[in-house]
Amino acid sequence: MATIRERLNRVKQQINAAEKRYGRPHGSVTLLAVSKTWPLEDILEAAEAGQGCFGESYVQEAVAKIDACPPELKRELEWHFIGHIQSNKSRDIANRFAWVHSVDRLKLARRLSEQRPQQLAPLNICLQVNISGEQRKAGLSPDQVSALAHQVSELPNLRLRGLMTIPAPTADFDQQRAAFRRVAELQHKLIEQGLALDTLSMGMSGDLEAAIAEGATMVRVGTAVFGQRRYPQTERTA
Repeated sequence: MATIRERLNRVKQQINAAEKRYGRPHGSVTLLAVSKTWPLEDILEAAEAGQGCFGESYVQEAVAKIDACPPELKRELEWHFIGHIQSNKSRDIANRFAWVHSVDRLKLARRLSEQRPQQLAPLNICLQVNISGEQRKAGLSPDQVSALAHQVSELPNLRLRGLMTIPAPTADFDQQRAAFRRVAELQHKLIEQGLALDTLSMGMSGDLEAAIAEGATMVRVGTAVFGQRRYPQTERTA
């Protein structure tokens, strides 16, 4: 069985190959290792292999891991919240994380802004876009993005960085690219409107090459790094 270090190296090689294949600068795509449900021991193993950015979806689980992280690593690791945000958990998110990828309501953005400690750097924000229009999936419809982007960009203690999406799953490479292209076009329009955005958080284990082809700057990979995820029998909430 492959080790986490070996899996990480394979994923990084895949990212580097896609950057080269689609004319992207080397190092232009950041790997976010999705560590939700995985124990701190696995995160530390990945950190020892050179991984610095980790994505979590369950607040209580994430807080326990962040607080238990060795002091010498706390300053080095960067924690990203990528799950559904519950209002009653927003303070922990505002206090513990450097990035939030799943903002889709002004109310939540305002709470994060108000609860972000002044001594910390502004909280990096990505707006989640439901690009495939799936009814059960969170996120903004494309026509809602511009208004919220401008509102969030004016909030103190936050820094709007870009957009995040999770398209409807498909094995068709051209369809994957088409969905990611629509999100990239949305971001381009926001930049034309004067917003300083630099992040497209899109692409996972099964579609990261298509995402990189369409301009992703951050890919969120869990299974290909840590293995098949082991979900608990009772569903955890964010």
